[in-house]
Amino acid sequence: MKAIFDERQLKHNPERYFRRGAYIPHPEQPQRAILIRDMLIKNGFPIERPRDHGEEPIKAVHDAGYVDFWKDAYRRWRAEAGDQEPIPNCHPGRRAGRPSSSIFGQIGWYITDTSVPLTEGTWDAVYWSAQTAVETAERVKEGERIVYGLCRPPGHHALHDAANGFCSFNNAAIAAECLRGKFSKVAILDIDTHTGNGTLDIFYERGDVFVCSLHTNPDNYPTYYLGYEDERGAGQGEGATLNLCLEPGAQTETILARFHEGLEAIRSFGAEALVISLGFDMAADDPLSEVKLTGEAFATMARETVAFGLPTALIQEGGYLGPSLADNAEIYLTTARRALAETPEAV
Repeated sequence: MKAIFDERQLKHNPERYFRRGAYIPHPEQPQRAILIRDMLIKNGFPIERPRDHGEEPIKAVHDAGYVDFWKDAYRRWRAEAGDQEPIPNCHPGRRAGRPSSSIFGQIGWYITDTSVPLTEGTWDAVYWSAQTAVETAERVKEGERIVYGLCRPPGHHALHDAANGFCSFNNAAIAAECLRGKFSKVAILDIDTHTGNGTLDIFYERGDVFVCSLHTNPDNYPTYYLGYEDERGAGQGEGATLNLCLEPGAQTETILARFHEGLEAIRSFGAEALVISLGFDMAADDPLSEVKLTGEAFATMARETVAFGLPTALIQEGGYLGPSLADNAEIYLTTARRALAETPEAV
């Protein structure tokens, strides 16, 4: 089982962002990817660099002007604002979604997300994170059963034309769109503790990509505005979206039961290939988690994903600098590799 990673993804190095009325150290640090990369090396996973597939796969799911903005945004900011910190202060009108009952959600409804800082290395990092997703999907299209893309920064909060929640380009959506080049029906199963709101946004009116997001109830928890259970898709995509909400404090048994609901829905959809938006931030000790998934539960998810039998692209999402990040990545990926080796059709 191969892993795809590019060291240029480490160039995005945010220092802080504004959360709940105060600046805090930014949780989305290069060290996240370094810990997982080092774990892969320790366990003998072959790590390969992605080829450069260009901008076309990114623009297949994102607005072209939005993609182009990132190329020189840092340079333009410095030219106009000098050394001032790049923080937006002009915002568009009301976005699709719904207001939250939380004051933190309501203030965010009117004021934009501050969690995607612009740094000198942001373009390189998000570009090569996206290329890692493309390469992961291309390997699956070429016949590899499961491939892991160590994408950093993560992507599942990035909407069609907007950054959100640490994410600029939606790597899982990019991978799914690439897989559509071979497979008529693709499913995305998002098991990050936060709603895959960007993925929902991109595919909400499409019937060829099924999006299932398993996450903490967004009413009083980021991403606040999207990811409620009555959101089931629209137009040609009606019925091709499934949100499985967890209440804060949810334990392993409940989380796995909802995970199984997602697998059954994907089976009913008739998916021919699968993208896993793989978050390790459901762990009980993750600094951003409000649910309590155990390492053994990550192993269960890995075994059942392999047993599901579909060509699968694993795309890294959340998982922050808590004590068990590398351990949970190791548990999931080594379990998946072992299960794959024990599968008769494994190659």
